[in-house]
Amino acid sequence: MTQPVDNKVTILVLQHPQEQDRVLGTAGLLAGSLANAKVVVGLSWRNLPHAFGAPAEPRDWGVLYLGSTQTRGQAAPLVAIDGKGQPLADQESARAGLKGLIALDGNWAQAKALWWRNAWLTKLRRFVVVPDGPSLYGDLRREARPDAVSTLEAVALALQVLEGDGAVREKLLVPFRALLAKARHEGVRDSKRDRRVRR
Repeated sequence: MTQPVDNKVTILVLQHPQEQDRVLGTAGLLAGSLANAKVVVGLSWRNLPHAFGAPAEPRDWGVLYLGSTQTRGQAAPLVAIDGKGQPLADQESARAGLKGLIALDGNWAQAKALWWRNAWLTKLRRFVVVPDGPSLYGDLRREARPDAVSTLEAVALALQVLEGDGAVREKLLVPFRALLAKARHEGVRDSKRDRRVRR
């Protein structure tokens, strides 16, 4: 196990219950690769402190929003947007003072369910990740959109911008690439883990 990345912006992953058993899910891998990260499983929480399990001010937090057509073609890998999905004019100010970032973990339908069931997310700063290429999953996991990436890839891109360090992204992708290489070698595709008791 390599040394966890000492991220300054805390990462909170809200994971849909149906995602936690995915063989190629990345939330656990992400949390294990960052010094300041937490995964909570569920469908809804009263507010940010309830989800985070500690005091937290919504004004200091952002959320990786599910995206909008207005951000496609943006040069930056992380775009701050308003409530209508339009990029904000002052991107630097939108990122200033950010202490935490929430990522929704699940397929597109599950992530949308998390978004709509937690109205308090709309009080946070919204960010959209604009990938510079397709997901490393390739044909191992089907994505709803061609620009969709894993939770780990999205957070890695976001932290690269927020931490001002391109090495952060690469460090986070190392264990993900290893997981995918092992899956390809063993002929594993993304599926649910077998949770039956083995004798």
